[in-house]
Amino acid sequence: MLLACAASVVNVSAQTYPDRPVRFVVPYPPGGATDIISRTLGQKLSDAFKQQFVVDNRGGAGQIIGTDIVAKSAPNGYTILLASVTHSINPTLLSKLPYDSVKDFSAITLVASGPNVLVVHPSLQVRSVAEFVKLLKATPGKYNYASSGNGSGGHLATELFKSMAGIDINHIPYKGNGPATVDLLAGQVSIMFTSTAPMLPHMRSGKLRGLATTGASRSSATPDIPSIAELGYPGYEASLWYGILAAAGTPPAIIKLLNAQFVNALKAPDVRERFTALGIDVVGSTADSLDKHLRAELAKWEKVIKTAKIRTE
Repeated sequence: MLLACAASVVNVSAQTYPDRPVRFVVPYPPGGATDIISRTLGQKLSDAFKQQFVVDNRGGAGQIIGTDIVAKSAPNGYTILLASVTHSINPTLLSKLPYDSVKDFSAITLVASGPNVLVVHPSLQVRSVAEFVKLLKATPGKYNYASSGNGSGGHLATELFKSMAGIDINHIPYKGNGPATVDLLAGQVSIMFTSTAPMLPHMRSGKLRGLATTGASRSSATPDIPSIAELGYPGYEASLWYGILAAAGTPPAIIKLLNAQFVNALKAPDVRERFTALGIDVVGSTADSLDKHLRAELAKWEKVIKTAKIRTE
Protein backbone atom coordinates (compact mmCIF):
# COMPACT_ATOMS: atom_id res chain seq x y z
CA MET A 1 0.00 0.00 0.00
CA LEU A 2 2.78 2.42 0.94
CA LEU A 3 4.68 1.65 -2.28
CA ALA A 4 1.55 2.24 -4.31
CA CYS A 5 1.01 5.60 -2.62
CA ALA A 6 4.62 6.61 -3.22
CA ALA A 7 4.37 5.68 -6.89
CA SER A 8 1.19 7.70 -7.17
CA VAL A 9 2.83 10.78 -5.66
CA VAL A 10 5.77 10.54 -8.10
CA ASN A 11 3.40 10.16 -11.03
CA VAL A 12 1.33 13.17 -10.03
CA SER A 13 4.45 15.31 -9.44
CA ALA A 14 5.77 14.39 -12.90
CA GLN A 15 2.41 15.23 -14.51
CA THR A 16 2.30 18.68 -12.90
CA TYR A 17 6.03 19.45 -13.12
CA PRO A 18 6.99 22.21 -13.05
CA ASP A 19 4.34 24.11 -11.14
CA ARG A 20 6.80 26.69 -9.79
CA PRO A 21 10.11 28.25 -10.92
CA VAL A 22 13.11 25.96 -11.43
CA ARG A 23 16.51 26.99 -10.07
CA PHE A 24 19.21 26.56 -12.74
CA VAL A 25 22.52 26.66 -10.83
CA VAL A 26 25.63 27.71 -12.75
CA PRO A 27 28.77 27.14 -10.62
CA TYR A 28 30.56 30.09 -12.24
CA PRO A 29 30.33 33.85 -11.74
CA PRO A 30 28.32 35.81 -14.34
CA GLY A 31 29.85 36.26 -17.79
CA GLY A 32 31.46 33.98 -20.32
CA ALA A 33 30.34 30.87 -22.13
CA THR A 34 28.48 29.30 -19.22
CA ASP A 35 26.23 32.34 -18.90
CA ILE A 36 25.36 32.26 -22.60
CA ILE A 37 24.67 28.51 -22.48
CA SER A 38 22.57 28.60 -19.32
CA ARG A 39 20.55 31.70 -20.18
CA THR A 40 19.91 30.54 -23.75
CA LEU A 41 18.67 27.14 -22.61
CA GLY A 42 16.92 28.55 -19.55
CA GLN A 43 14.82 30.84 -21.74
CA LYS A 44 13.95 27.97 -24.10
CA LEU A 45 12.77 25.80 -21.22
CA SER A 46 10.88 28.69 -19.65
CA ASP A 47 8.99 29.08 -22.93
CA ALA A 48 8.38 25.35 -23.27
CA PHE A 49 7.13 24.77 -19.72
CA LYS A 50 5.47 28.18 -19.25
CA GLN A 51 7.41 28.36 -15.99
CA GLN A 52 10.59 30.26 -15.20
CA PHE A 53 13.99 28.53 -15.23
CA VAL A 54 15.97 31.04 -13.16
CA VAL A 55 19.74 31.10 -13.69
CA ASP A 56 21.55 31.30 -10.35
CA ASN A 57 25.29 32.02 -10.64
CA ARG A 58 27.07 30.45 -7.68
CA GLY A 59 30.74 30.68 -8.57
CA GLY A 60 33.67 29.97 -6.30
CA ALA A 61 35.92 27.20 -5.00
CA GLY A 62 36.43 25.67 -8.42
CA GLN A 63 32.70 25.04 -8.98
CA ILE A 64 32.30 23.29 -5.62
CA ILE A 65 29.93 25.85 -4.06
CA GLY A 66 27.32 25.73 -6.81
CA THR A 67 27.68 22.00 -7.36
CA ASP A 68 27.20 21.25 -3.66
CA ILE A 69 23.97 23.25 -3.64
CA VAL A 70 22.49 20.92 -6.24
CA ALA A 71 23.93 17.76 -4.64
CA LYS A 72 22.15 18.62 -1.38
CA SER A 73 18.92 19.89 -2.93
CA ALA A 74 15.61 18.04 -2.80
CA PRO A 75 15.48 15.42 -5.59
CA ASN A 76 12.42 16.85 -7.26
CA GLY A 77 13.74 18.53 -10.42
CA TYR A 78 13.37 22.06 -9.08
CA THR A 79 17.15 22.57 -8.74
CA ILE A 80 19.39 21.60 -11.66
CA LEU A 81 23.06 22.13 -12.46
CA LEU A 82 25.06 23.17 -15.51
CA ALA A 83 28.10 20.95 -15.06
CA SER A 84 31.29 21.11 -17.11
CA VAL A 85 34.51 19.14 -17.61
CA THR A 86 35.74 20.46 -14.24
CA HIS A 87 33.09 18.24 -12.61
CA SER A 88 35.12 15.23 -13.75
CA ILE A 89 38.50 16.74 -12.82
CA ASN A 90 37.84 17.87 -9.24
CA PRO A 91 37.44 14.40 -7.64
CA THR A 92 41.09 13.54 -8.36
CA LEU A 93 42.56 17.03 -8.27
CA LEU A 94 41.15 17.88 -4.84
CA SER A 95 41.71 15.81 -1.74
CA LYS A 96 38.14 16.06 -0.50
CA LEU A 97 34.77 17.10 -1.92
CA PRO A 98 31.51 17.57 0.02
CA TYR A 99 29.72 15.41 -2.55
CA ASP A 100 30.31 12.44 -4.87
CA SER A 101 30.48 13.62 -8.50
CA VAL A 102 28.61 10.54 -9.74
CA LYS A 103 26.56 9.06 -6.90
CA ASP A 104 25.03 12.36 -5.75
CA PHE A 105 23.65 13.32 -9.17
CA SER A 106 21.16 12.19 -11.78
CA ALA A 107 22.24 12.80 -15.37
CA ILE A 108 19.83 14.63 -17.69
CA THR A 109 21.67 15.40 -20.93
CA LEU A 110 25.01 16.37 -22.43
CA VAL A 111 24.13 19.67 -24.07
CA ALA A 112 27.34 20.65 -25.84
CA SER A 113 30.96 19.81 -26.38
CA GLY A 114 33.84 21.69 -27.96
CA PRO A 115 37.57 21.38 -28.31
CA ASN A 116 40.43 23.38 -27.02
CA VAL A 117 42.86 24.57 -29.65
CA LEU A 118 46.64 24.18 -29.68
CA VAL A 119 48.06 27.62 -30.51
CA VAL A 120 51.68 28.70 -30.77
CA HIS A 121 53.44 32.03 -31.05
CA PRO A 122 54.68 32.69 -34.62
CA SER A 123 58.26 32.78 -33.35
CA LEU A 124 57.94 29.03 -33.00
CA GLN A 125 58.82 28.02 -36.55
CA VAL A 126 56.30 25.21 -36.95
CA ARG A 127 53.19 24.96 -39.06
CA SER A 128 51.93 21.50 -38.23
CA VAL A 129 51.66 19.14 -35.28
CA ALA A 130 54.30 16.91 -36.89
CA GLU A 131 56.77 19.81 -37.05
CA PHE A 132 55.78 20.86 -33.53
CA VAL A 133 56.52 17.42 -32.06
CA LYS A 134 59.77 17.11 -34.04
CA LEU A 135 61.03 20.44 -32.71
CA LEU A 136 60.13 19.67 -29.11
CA LYS A 137 61.70 16.22 -29.22
CA ALA A 138 64.90 17.79 -30.52
CA THR A 139 64.92 20.42 -27.75
CA PRO A 140 63.51 18.79 -24.58
CA GLY A 141 62.74 21.21 -21.78
CA LYS A 142 63.50 24.33 -23.85
CA TYR A 143 59.98 25.64 -24.40
CA ASN A 144 57.24 26.73 -22.01
CA TYR A 145 53.50 26.42 -22.24
CA ALA A 146 50.89 28.58 -20.53
CA SER A 147 47.67 27.57 -18.82
CA SER A 148 44.99 29.33 -16.82
CA GLY A 149 46.15 27.52 -13.69
CA ASN A 150 47.12 24.20 -12.13
CA GLY A 151 44.49 21.58 -12.88
CA SER A 152 42.75 23.69 -15.51
CA GLY A 153 41.38 22.12 -18.67
CA GLY A 154 44.21 23.55 -20.74
CA HIS A 155 46.79 22.21 -18.29
CA LEU A 156 45.36 18.69 -18.43
CA ALA A 157 44.91 18.79 -22.22
CA THR A 158 48.61 19.62 -22.58
CA GLU A 159 49.72 16.93 -20.13
CA LEU A 160 47.63 14.34 -21.97
CA PHE A 161 49.29 15.32 -25.25
CA LYS A 162 52.75 15.32 -23.65
CA SER A 163 52.27 11.76 -22.49
CA MET A 164 51.00 10.56 -25.88
CA ALA A 165 53.57 12.42 -27.98
CA GLY A 166 56.54 11.85 -25.67
CA ILE A 167 57.58 15.50 -25.47
CA ASP A 168 59.01 17.63 -22.67
CA ILE A 169 57.76 21.21 -22.20
CA ASN A 170 57.53 23.30 -19.05
CA HIS A 171 54.25 24.38 -17.46
CA ILE A 172 53.76 28.05 -16.57
CA PRO A 173 50.45 28.42 -14.71
CA TYR A 174 48.67 31.78 -14.73
CA LYS A 175 45.74 33.13 -12.77
CA GLY A 176 43.26 32.90 -15.60
CA ASN A 177 43.20 32.80 -19.39
CA GLY A 178 43.52 36.57 -19.69
CA PRO A 179 47.07 37.01 -18.36
CA ALA A 180 48.16 33.74 -19.99
CA THR A 181 46.99 34.99 -23.38
CA VAL A 182 48.74 38.34 -22.89
CA ASP A 183 52.10 36.63 -22.34
CA LEU A 184 51.48 34.21 -25.22
CA LEU A 185 50.81 37.10 -27.59
CA ALA A 186 53.98 38.82 -26.33
CA GLY A 187 56.04 35.69 -26.91
CA GLN A 188 56.90 35.27 -23.22
CA VAL A 189 55.55 31.72 -23.57
CA SER A 190 55.29 29.86 -26.85
CA ILE A 191 52.49 27.31 -26.49
CA MET A 192 48.98 27.08 -25.12
CA PHE A 193 46.04 24.67 -25.23
CA THR A 194 42.99 26.83 -24.60
CA SER A 195 39.34 27.41 -25.51
CA THR A 196 38.81 28.12 -29.19
CA ALA A 197 36.54 31.16 -29.41
CA PRO A 198 38.88 33.72 -27.73
CA MET A 199 41.75 32.58 -29.96
CA LEU A 200 39.96 32.98 -33.30
CA PRO A 201 40.70 36.72 -33.76
CA HIS A 202 44.38 36.19 -32.92
CA MET A 203 44.66 33.27 -35.35
CA ARG A 204 42.94 35.23 -38.11
CA SER A 205 45.26 38.21 -37.60
CA GLY A 206 48.36 36.02 -37.63
CA LYS A 207 49.34 36.91 -34.07
CA LEU A 208 48.99 33.25 -33.14
CA ARG A 209 49.06 30.06 -35.17
CA GLY A 210 46.47 27.34 -34.62
CA LEU A 211 47.91 23.87 -35.19
CA ALA A 212 45.15 21.51 -34.10
CA THR A 213 42.05 21.09 -32.01
CA THR A 214 41.56 18.65 -29.15
CA GLY A 215 38.17 17.11 -29.91
CA ALA A 216 37.61 13.59 -31.15
CA SER A 217 36.99 15.09 -34.60
CA ARG A 218 37.03 18.51 -36.26
CA SER A 219 34.78 21.19 -34.86
CA SER A 220 32.12 22.98 -36.89
CA ALA A 221 33.53 26.23 -35.48
CA THR A 222 36.97 25.57 -37.00
CA PRO A 223 36.46 23.06 -39.84
CA ASP A 224 39.82 23.90 -41.45
CA ILE A 225 41.84 23.01 -38.36
CA PRO A 226 42.54 19.28 -37.95
CA SER A 227 42.06 17.42 -34.70
CA ILE A 228 45.04 15.95 -32.89
CA ALA A 229 43.35 12.55 -33.05
CA GLU A 230 43.36 12.54 -36.86
CA LEU A 231 47.04 13.53 -36.98
CA GLY A 232 48.43 10.27 -35.67
CA TYR A 233 47.22 10.32 -32.05
CA PRO A 234 44.06 8.18 -32.08
CA GLY A 235 42.14 8.31 -28.84
CA TYR A 236 43.37 11.77 -27.91
CA GLU A 237 40.49 13.95 -26.77
CA ALA A 238 40.37 16.83 -24.34
CA SER A 239 37.03 18.51 -24.96
CA LEU A 240 35.23 21.18 -23.06
CA TRP A 241 31.77 19.84 -22.32
CA TYR A 242 28.61 20.98 -20.61
CA GLY A 243 25.88 18.77 -19.18
CA ILE A 244 22.74 19.08 -17.09
CA LEU A 245 22.52 17.26 -13.76
CA ALA A 246 19.95 17.05 -10.99
CA ALA A 247 20.17 15.66 -7.46
CA ALA A 248 20.36 11.88 -7.17
CA GLY A 249 16.95 10.31 -6.69
CA THR A 250 15.09 12.73 -8.94
CA PRO A 251 12.09 10.78 -10.33
CA PRO A 252 12.84 9.15 -13.70
CA ALA A 253 9.69 10.67 -15.19
CA ILE A 254 10.97 14.17 -14.42
CA ILE A 255 14.43 13.32 -15.78
CA LYS A 256 12.79 12.06 -18.98
CA LEU A 257 10.69 15.21 -19.29
CA LEU A 258 13.65 17.53 -18.75
CA ASN A 259 15.78 15.54 -21.17
CA ALA A 260 13.14 15.80 -23.89
CA GLN A 261 12.80 19.57 -23.49
CA PHE A 262 16.54 20.26 -23.36
CA VAL A 263 17.15 18.10 -26.45
CA ASN A 264 14.32 19.86 -28.26
CA ALA A 265 15.73 23.28 -27.32
CA LEU A 266 19.12 22.31 -28.70
CA LYS A 267 17.57 21.71 -32.13
CA ALA A 268 16.63 25.38 -32.48
CA PRO A 269 18.71 27.20 -35.15
CA ASP A 270 19.36 30.20 -32.91
CA VAL A 271 20.73 27.94 -30.18
CA ARG A 272 23.07 26.21 -32.63
CA GLU A 273 24.22 29.59 -33.93
CA ARG A 274 25.02 30.91 -30.46
CA PHE A 275 26.87 27.75 -29.48
CA THR A 276 28.94 27.73 -32.68
CA ALA A 277 30.00 31.30 -31.94
CA LEU A 278 31.35 29.99 -28.61
CA GLY A 279 33.39 27.35 -30.43
CA ILE A 280 31.24 24.48 -29.18
CA ASP A 281 28.95 21.99 -30.91
CA VAL A 282 25.42 21.10 -29.86
CA VAL A 283 25.02 17.51 -28.62
CA GLY A 284 21.73 16.68 -26.88
CA SER A 285 22.18 13.15 -25.53
CA THR A 286 20.22 10.64 -23.52
CA ALA A 287 20.59 10.70 -19.74
CA ASP A 288 22.37 7.34 -19.87
CA SER A 289 24.89 8.66 -22.41
CA LEU A 290 25.78 11.58 -20.14
CA ASP A 291 26.20 9.22 -17.19
CA LYS A 292 28.60 7.04 -19.21
CA HIS A 293 30.44 10.10 -20.51
CA LEU A 294 30.94 11.47 -17.00
CA ARG A 295 32.32 8.16 -15.73
CA ALA A 296 34.71 7.90 -18.69
CA GLU A 297 35.92 11.46 -18.16
CA LEU A 298 36.53 10.79 -14.46
CA ALA A 299 38.70 7.78 -15.30
CA LYS A 300 40.64 9.60 -18.03
CA TRP A 301 41.50 12.68 -16.01
CA GLU A 302 42.32 10.63 -12.92
CA LYS A 303 45.01 8.87 -14.93
CA VAL A 304 46.39 12.14 -16.37
CA ILE A 305 46.46 13.91 -13.00
CA LYS A 306 48.16 11.02 -11.23
CA THR A 307 50.68 10.42 -14.02
CA ALA A 308 51.64 14.11 -14.21
CA LYS A 309 51.56 14.39 -10.39
CA ILE A 310 49.45 17.53 -10.60
CA ARG A 311 48.76 19.33 -7.34
CA THR A 312 46.74 22.45 -6.63
CA GLU A 313 48.08 25.17 -4.37
